[in-house]
Amino acid sequence: LAIAGGSGSGKSVLLREMILLQKPTSGVIHVFGDDIAGLDEAQALHLRQRWGVMFQKGGLFSALTVRENVGLPLREHSGLDSALIDEIADWKLSLTGLPAEASLKRPDELSGGMLKRAALARAIALDPELLFLDEPTSGLDPASAAGVDALILQTHALYGLTIVMITHDLDLLWQVADRVAVLGE
Repeated sequence: LAIAGGSGSGKSVLLREMILLQKPTSGVIHVFGDDIAGLDEAQALHLRQRWGVMFQKGGLFSALTVRENVGLPLREHSGLDSALIDEIADWKLSLTGLPAEASLKRPDELSGGMLKRAALARAIALDPELLFLDEPTSGLDPASAAGVDALILQTHALYGLTIVMITHDLDLLWQVADRVAVLGE
């Protein structure tokens, strides 16, 4: 599903509300069959562990290496040892097409396209069933954007997951989306 709309139409706000599981003022929001308004904290945490999020600006922690950023969800939500987490993080980074040496860099040492790939690697760290992408090609030159487009298609094919994408990139929208919702006014 792609959610499209002009700048300032509320696309990213809508995504944040879904991710944060905010209770709607009217209506019902079901995710994986659960009404999010009725979830307690433990249930909400369990639900959040079933999805990954790629934030518009990457959302990586500047004090951590790329490998540490990708491994962070595993460190927080699994009992895996550190060496195995590093191996998984490196594997997820390789799936996004980043070279091995990128794992030891800090986010501010990456190009825009590499940063988007690293953010996607972190988003898929826990093998999610649902993936939220917030403006995955914003700020990229056409060649880098095309590479991210291909990466999204590859990720969908590899994992078979559901992707909810916020975008104003019409090229990306029609290449990767099965369904489109347009926000206006």
